[in-house]
Amino acid sequence: MVVYPPSSERELCDRAAWLSGRTIGELARALGAPIPAAGARGKGKMGALVEKALGAEAGSASVPDFPRLGIELKTIPVDGAGTPRESTFICSIAIASADRIDWITSAARAKLCQVLFVPILVGDDEPVESRRIGRSFLWRPTAEQEAILRDDFELAMGAIGAGRVEALTARSGRWLQVRPKAATGRVRTFSFGPEGEWIATVPRGFYLRASFTRALLQDPSAVPD
Repeated sequence: MVVYPPSSERELCDRAAWLSGRTIGELARALGAPIPAAGARGKGKMGALVEKALGAEAGSASVPDFPRLGIELKTIPVDGAGTPRESTFICSIAIASADRIDWITSAARAKLCQVLFVPILVGDDEPVESRRIGRSFLWRPTAEQEAILRDDFELAMGAIGAGRVEALTARSGRWLQVRPKAATGRVRTFSFGPEGEWIATVPRGFYLRASFTRALLQDPSAVPD
């Protein structure tokens, strides 16, 4: 089954509304795709099913999933209470050029300008095919929300550019945090060290904290602590 990219924001939101209440098994069968396996790899496959159903076209490129609409798609695994089970990956960080990247032109801002959040209810012992897609919502950051995200971004990029990449932890940043992002723990990239020397380090990415996405699920205009 081929799903063409949506031609408008309204068409995208209508497609997302159609998904609400359907299970992963129903979606896979409608698309003629295999049901994802359980575990971390299956989580990515669930997201890929939703991308395919909605007509996302960016693939792995560092642009929004719907580039013509400027809208990013993020599936969020949630528990029975609607609480996100994990942080949400936004984009990889170009560590070697961190000192030359600003917020306005960054991939992080491009991905966060407009986000279609699609919750997926994930029970502890529930088969993947029975997991149900929740009600999606389109979020655009308020001026206050973007200011905080920008502060988090600049704090992280400033530290990396100054050679303090290893000092960053998941506790850094109010809403936007930096975490390792690699297929395995053996993968390495290069960054500046504290003395300006090149050092090998783990690739990293920007993630939205689960506490932030939880607040958005309750009120998209919220400014959580």
